[in-house]
Amino acid sequence: MTTHAHDEDARLAALHSYGVLDGPRPAALDELTRLASSIFDTPMSAVSLVDRDRQWFAGTTGLADAETPLDVSFCARTITDRRQLVVPDARTDPHFHSYRNVTGDPHIRFYAGSPLVDEDGHALGALCVIDDRPGDLGPRQREALDTLAAQAVGHLSLLRNRILLTELGDELARATQREEDLIATVSHELRTPVAAIQGYLELLAEEEQPAAYAQLVEPIQRNGERLIRMVDHLLTGTRPAHAPSELHRTQVDLAMVVEAAWRACRALAEQRAVALTVVPAPAQVVVRADVTQLTHAVQQLVRNAVLFTPPGGDVTVSVVAGPAPTVEVADTGVGVPADELPYLFQRFYRGRHARQQAVPGVGLGLHIARQVAAAHGGNVTLSSGVTGTTARLSLAG
Repeated sequence: MTTHAHDEDARLAALHSYGVLDGPRPAALDELTRLASSIFDTPMSAVSLVDRDRQWFAGTTGLADAETPLDVSFCARTITDRRQLVVPDARTDPHFHSYRNVTGDPHIRFYAGSPLVDEDGHALGALCVIDDRPGDLGPRQREALDTLAAQAVGHLSLLRNRILLTELGDELARATQREEDLIATVSHELRTPVAAIQGYLELLAEEEQPAAYAQLVEPIQRNGERLIRMVDHLLTGTRPAHAPSELHRTQVDLAMVVEAAWRACRALAEQRAVALTVVPAPAQVVVRADVTQLTHAVQQLVRNAVLFTPPGGDVTVSVVAGPAPTVEVADTGVGVPADELPYLFQRFYRGRHARQQAVPGVGLGLHIARQVAAAHGGNVTLSSGVTGTTARLSLAG
């Protein structure tokens, strides 16, 4: 057996040891691809695991297939080179221009992927972002893509460690595995039909049709996306208190987290005529954090601020370096009555204003944000007055 063949056999053995292939897609990896698409403003992204003769998507956004053969895999080239691969326009690339996913659906033009290299040095696949328009990455975006790839590897390692613990008979590990499987299965079963409906709606939107029908497509798509977000929100917020929140920490600039949260909430702010502003940080504030969870927590705070700010108001998001790394979200909204402040972080709590004005939500946003902060050794606090509310998510320094 040649050295190359031996190395490939070892790589494949390592890949299969994670126990992910052909199972329910881990919810954390689906969330990571949605975060990647948001950060890089691309319609497609994936966590691709490269098997012997295929690539299987352990997490995906905007891609219809669960797997594809290696002869159309950009990610297979990424793991061969074991370094980040950026293809600005696949039509002019001598290696990829004839791929059928370039010449046909989904008409790949821009591809950027970072290899998933585990702690044993095995290249498992790649985290990639894909667009049907040409593009490129700047230095900070390249760094961010590597950060997200490291995050994906961390989630895979957590999954494998859980399998090992289960084999040793650890009851807590088995219970956590069942919970994660349930979450992944419920998420998949609810997301899959909605995603299929949205795909057909996109096809309808491209066809010539009477204006009356065209006007129906957009609200159906919007409410489908809202349903998916609500399922994710409920599953996150109803995690049992005794089940530990597993983190994979990587070095991340808080400015990147804030930008991703801003991207996720800007459409809501525009819809409600609220000015949503990010104050540029004077210097980098780098923390060790779980990027996906921390971004989700900041997003909850920003969304909350937008929902409770009247039209014409302002929401400002900023990063504070010390004494502890902190994200501040300040609004010019209605404020919180003093008698309600002690209850705001309880699950499903909705104050008088939320009930009377039918503010969207189920009362989980602040609870989720505080859970994530606590898992990072930090906290979320609120201060409120007649001029609005300020939420502060602080992390351990």
